[in-house]
Amino acid sequence: MITISLCMIVKNEEKVLKRCLDSLSDIADEIIIADTGSSDSTKEIASLYTNKIYDFKWTGDFAKARNFVASKATKEYIYTADADEYLDEENRQKLKRLKQILLPEIEIVQMLYCTPKELSTVYNFEKEHRVKLYRRTRTFTWIDPIHETLRTEPVVFDSDIEIQHRPEGNHAPRDLEAMAALFQAGVRLSKKMHHMYAMELFRSGSDNDFCKAAPAFMQTIEQDNRSMDEVKEALCVLARYYRIKGNLAGFFSNVLKDAVTEPSAETCCELGMYYEGTGNYNEALIWYQNALTETESILDIRTSGEIPEEGIKRCQLKNGAGRL
Repeated sequence: MITISLCMIVKNEEKVLKRCLDSLSDIADEIIIADTGSSDSTKEIASLYTNKIYDFKWTGDFAKARNFVASKATKEYIYTADADEYLDEENRQKLKRLKQILLPEIEIVQMLYCTPKELSTVYNFEKEHRVKLYRRTRTFTWIDPIHETLRTEPVVFDSDIEIQHRPEGNHAPRDLEAMAALFQAGVRLSKKMHHMYAMELFRSGSDNDFCKAAPAFMQTIEQDNRSMDEVKEALCVLARYYRIKGNLAGFFSNVLKDAVTEPSAETCCELGMYYEGTGNYNEALIWYQNALTETESILDIRTSGEIPEEGIKRCQLKNGAGRL
């Protein structure tokens, strides 16, 4: 049977921390918590489950905080949890069984992260695999009988354990501010961060968030070493930005650049919204229909589903009212 260190970073989680720890405390062999500046009873609640509680000065870098708390772990595997997630009884039993039978060569276990659609601020699916359990120290193994080499790819197991994610509040404003601050500080956004930033803007961003983000995505267009996926993400964000600002030249420039390749559902929806806003409902209908049936979303799955569906209904109603 493997041993597990439960590692968490927390701040002001008094409303949800007990629920999380109740579901995991009898499975973990040790619990390690890094508090990044709580002003409520988070640390007092945590102390009921562990004496391994550390203060960590918040720098805006989640990875640095994760690495710090992981550095305190002593068991074979590390289980990472956020305070607003938990396991129900069925999945607690699945994790207990997994703990007993996990093969030693497995280095990473992915679990299904379940966030109800109405609570999701960035992801497009209610269930998706995420890395939750991983071996604390890695052993390299030689493979291949001839021309032998070290296996560098980790052995990953996709489990059917479902983690319930039930955030108390909307984290999108915090995340969007943090990503805008990274760009302003001169940090180059990785391909993953670029994608996450664009997704969270479309899922949860306000007009003001798009305006703050625009310089970062303008830079993407100017950089030679960005992938086509990143460029298309930038074009979607900038199309929305220029539509918000009422800059038609900028708006159509970015929409047309997206159309040079395969147009995205996002830019088709932007065109639908633009024409709907001008009262040209017939033209808006064409673009909403394109978003719904002819293109695919690259950032927000709703742009190839409910958003154009609702746009079509609005335009049909307005067209009908105009004929009365």
